[in-house]
Amino acid sequence: MAQARRMEAALIRSASRLDTGAFDGASFSKLPDPVARYFRHVLMNQRKQIRTARIRQAGVLRTSTTAARWLPFTARHLVVPPAVGFLWNARVDMPLATHMRVMDGYIDGVGAGRVSLLSALPVASDAGNPALNSGALHRYLAEAVWCPTALLPRAGVMWRPIDDHTAMATLTDRGATVSLEFRFNDAGEVIGIYSPGRFGRFDGDYRRVPWEGRFRDYQVRGGMRVPRYGEVGWHDGGTLQLVWKGRIEDVQYEFDH
Repeated sequence: MAQARRMEAALIRSASRLDTGAFDGASFSKLPDPVARYFRHVLMNQRKQIRTARIRQAGVLRTSTTAARWLPFTARHLVVPPAVGFLWNARVDMPLATHMRVMDGYIDGVGAGRVSLLSALPVASDAGNPALNSGALHRYLAEAVWCPTALLPRAGVMWRPIDDHTAMATLTDRGATVSLEFRFNDAGEVIGIYSPGRFGRFDGDYRRVPWEGRFRDYQVRGGMRVPRYGEVGWHDGGTLQLVWKGRIEDVQYEFDH
């Protein structure tokens, strides 16, 4: 847990490097129509940017697209939009009353992943690999639906229209650039994201594989509408194979003054 505290501290420190503050909703009119509808719908009257989001999650995951067993998890998810970073710290329950500690993060442009048995015995770890950095930045962009101000253009996200219910978001950070297709419903909610090639680790190697996420059950938190439920997976043989299903138990936002 000491390592998690160090990583959290480093992530929060790095938030001071970017200019933040209030924004004007009039700028939404310059965005693609579905994106403008999204911001007007989910931000409501909120005009301050999120500095930190502390999210508690619970759900189930599996270790691969072919694994038969779903494992329950609980997680603390820290997102710091001014730093373009996150830390996901999860306890995954295993058979025979054991558990794994899984930490994934993106801090100062570096993606990192660590798995330990009983929160103490290292099983696997990796950090700084360019493919891992890209995959972690993809994850940050997708999960920004829980921190809507992180999707604003002033947060570095560039939007390109596709159609009335779809737009492409592109984010560049420290030399890495990722893009995601965002899918919106008529209400203006993000109901899905898609990438034709996000880096993931399969059989020990990093490969670009189509990746998709879905969101639903929007509720008001911190004066904004955010989804309470999400699920993500990889396309394997042309079929979406989910590997993560989670719900938001609680979220606490800190806004810029």
